[in-house]
Amino acid sequence: MINITLPDNSVRQLESGTTALEIAKSISEGLARNVLAAKVNGEVIDATRPITEDARLNLLTWNDDAGKAAMWHSSAHLMAEAIDQLYPGVKFGIGPDLENGFYYDIDFGAYQVSDADFKKIEERILTLAREKQTFIRREISKADAIKYFTEKGNEYKLELIDELSDGEITFYESGTFTDLCRGPHIPGTGVIKAVKLLGIAGAYWRGDEKRKMLTRIYGITFPKQKELTEYLEMLEEAKKRDHRKLGAELEIFAFSQKVGQGLPLWLPKGAELRERLEQFLKTVQKKMGYQQVITPHIGKVELYKTSGHYDKYGQDSFHPITTPIEGEEFFLKPMNCPHHCEIYNSIPKSYRDLPYRIAEFGTVYRYEQSGELHGLTRVRGFTQDDAHIFCTPDQLKDEFKGVMDIVGIIFKALDFNDYIIQISLRDPDNMEKYIGSEENWEKAEKAILEVAEERGLDTVIEYGEAAFYGPKMDFIVKDALGRKWQLGTIQVDYNLPDRFELEYVGADNEKHRPVMIHRAPFGSMERFVAVLLEHCAGKFPLWLTPDQAIVLPISEKYHKYAEKVLNLLNNSEIRALLDERSEKTGRKIRDAELKKIPYMLIVGEREENEGSVSVRKQGEGDVGTFTVEEFAKMVHEEIDRLLDIKI
Repeated sequence: MINITLPDNSVRQLESGTTALEIAKSISEGLARNVLAAKVNGEVIDATRPITEDARLNLLTWNDDAGKAAMWHSSAHLMAEAIDQLYPGVKFGIGPDLENGFYYDIDFGAYQVSDADFKKIEERILTLAREKQTFIRREISKADAIKYFTEKGNEYKLELIDELSDGEITFYESGTFTDLCRGPHIPGTGVIKAVKLLGIAGAYWRGDEKRKMLTRIYGITFPKQKELTEYLEMLEEAKKRDHRKLGAELEIFAFSQKVGQGLPLWLPKGAELRERLEQFLKTVQKKMGYQQVITPHIGKVELYKTSGHYDKYGQDSFHPITTPIEGEEFFLKPMNCPHHCEIYNSIPKSYRDLPYRIAEFGTVYRYEQSGELHGLTRVRGFTQDDAHIFCTPDQLKDEFKGVMDIVGIIFKALDFNDYIIQISLRDPDNMEKYIGSEENWEKAEKAILEVAEERGLDTVIEYGEAAFYGPKMDFIVKDALGRKWQLGTIQVDYNLPDRFELEYVGADNEKHRPVMIHRAPFGSMERFVAVLLEHCAGKFPLWLTPDQAIVLPISEKYHKYAEKVLNLLNNSEIRALLDERSEKTGRKIRDAELKKIPYMLIVGEREENEGSVSVRKQGEGDVGTFTVEEFAKMVHEEIDRLLDIKI
């Protein structure tokens, strides 16, 4: 007999070999119908796999992210089966689940496939789903796996198998399709009621531009047609909010092929917006004892070898820059922290100098693959709102909490009210990914977990998501459409101080190592602005928006008064424009609405005589008539409410 502990901490004694699905059926048939997978002692597995030891069990449904992942992974197999039947002889690469949906990379050979073929593929997927196929897991020897895919002529699967060992290879069979796969999968395909193929693109095998280009087909499935309809409506809204579209319309940023892929150009309105974000954070940082520093865009290769970034990012970085001196090489910096370690080292420190907080809006460079570039969210040059705190071990938790407070201030000012706090720890099964001693890692992880507990935070723990030098706390923001974005991060690092031999003299007059906190509340300015654009659909908070008001004279006769109003606004530190076009007032209002300008100030004979302006608010309509001074006061009071910073 084995003991199964359920989420309510009740314990059931069952026969060894009982499956999670059988346990679900013993609770209720309705629950069993909704179970997609199971979490057994923290590992997500098929609900149909036997449990042979004492375990803590969670039954996963569509309401769980891991349940959705199992269904979408299974849907990738179902799509592959449909394509295999419609296009005999195609070869399959990899087909993982995604945050929303799935894809499969396919070598179609001589077949010509486009989105025009999606409808027939979707119909075949639904036909197969109605067959209520089951997913059968089979452990297989490496020799048999090689034999199977050799006979299939699939060099892609053979390459994957070559990297595996006996005892870790499994096949999954469903209907007429067999795939090399670790799983997990749903019990059966009957739960899949709605499907939509979302896109088709080229994708290099294993992400290597020197390898063959395969065809990647994206899709998504749902247990109800209504949910698919709602998702497609959300996608349509997302298209309207696409930061690339809004960025061009609002003249925030641009790209140039002559400058280079993934290297954004910030236009005047975008540069001003960025400057306001930076000044906002600098104001907060100054109140919290940070000092600004500036470091070069390059550094000697040896600097990044010392830090470990060369080994970590060397393959994803631009090639080293050589100089006329034989053997001398520089690197475009992939991270700011090595430079900040050297700033710390430049002047001897005692415990009285700690915590030592330095901050920089530092631009870094990584050579992302061209297929991975996407607007401002994935670029090759980006600016981090980077800061590093060097402190004693006793100061660590208080300093960490101080950074959390900064993140909270930023999220409040920008209306990011819905977010998840994720604690990212080491992957216990892949320790070679990380630098540093076991002791240092344990201390760092313990500190973050204790801070979360002391703050009473509801956190999600993810193993394997730590930085290579230390664990971290990540802030996963949900935008207005419910999409998740990883923005702010705080990392605890005992390792770089070791590698750079950082020291301070303690109260005991002995030398000690400081602890290092890495933090970037925005993450990167590029990604943050992209997410903010999509979150607010281009309607930036009043304090941040490039143009806060526009003056609209109803005819040329009132241009002089309009110019007077504009000057008064500018003198009152209101960012304003003047529309002197010979268009009708209604057209001017519509155009201002499209430009997301918060306030429209209409002036005509009455306003000139009274020394006033008629005010319309974007999306709301008329709000009344005010003097320019009254309007300016109203705007500043609204901004003060938004930026109510208490430290």
